[in-house]
Amino acid sequence: MDIKLGFGTIPKPQYIFISKENDHCWYMLTDDGKQMPIYDRALTGIITEIEVNKTVETSCGEAKKIDLHILADKPYIIRSGSESYFSKSLLLSLNSLSYEQLLQPLTIAVSPGDKAIVFCTIYHPVTYRSVGVTWDGHQEIDWHVLGQKVSVKINSVKSTASAAREIASKTEIRSDFIAKTDSYLSQLKWTPNQGREYLQQKYGKRSRHHLSETELIDFIDYLQKQISQKYST
Repeated sequence: MDIKLGFGTIPKPQYIFISKENDHCWYMLTDDGKQMPIYDRALTGIITEIEVNKTVETSCGEAKKIDLHILADKPYIIRSGSESYFSKSLLLSLNSLSYEQLLQPLTIAVSPGDKAIVFCTIYHPVTYRSVGVTWDGHQEIDWHVLGQKVSVKINSVKSTASAAREIASKTEIRSDFIAKTDSYLSQLKWTPNQGREYLQQKYGKRSRHHLSETELIDFIDYLQKQISQKYST
């Protein structure tokens, strides 16, 4: 997502609300509270979070809502009533997805039903296939329990992905450090035995791969000083 420098709008998530009208099924609110219809039927992005059974203050009093957070061209939050068919079909679809699928971009689409009903259909944007769900026995489903199950699933996926990215980042940094030592050792014309002997004496370790990040940085500083002394004499 590109970051626009300079003046612009306040960088806050855009809320999307569900409502079946003649020509649209969802809308957003302008800064002055007016409804702005969304005529597109689908929103594609990466699901980052879901909040279930959230108590929200509305013009009609407190109500239970589900907030689905999606990162697309900007952050969006799709808000729907906990007991609505949209929320129920959303939970059924999310529950059917694998952990791997939840890490990929997904398309959330609104599908109008009878009267004031709006359903949610999730598509795979690459294959164009919808996530198959069944409404068999839906009257016996404990939607509160299902919501909690989906919430734990999505939060688990995102925390695992975050940890994986952190590990990958640290691995990349270590690879850069090792590459620097390769270059410096080559300039100093140290033999592998010289390197091992120094590491053993200084850190009690025989390989650079066993050094901590702090020790690697200390080793790099030492090699840099040796190079400076070599070329200054």
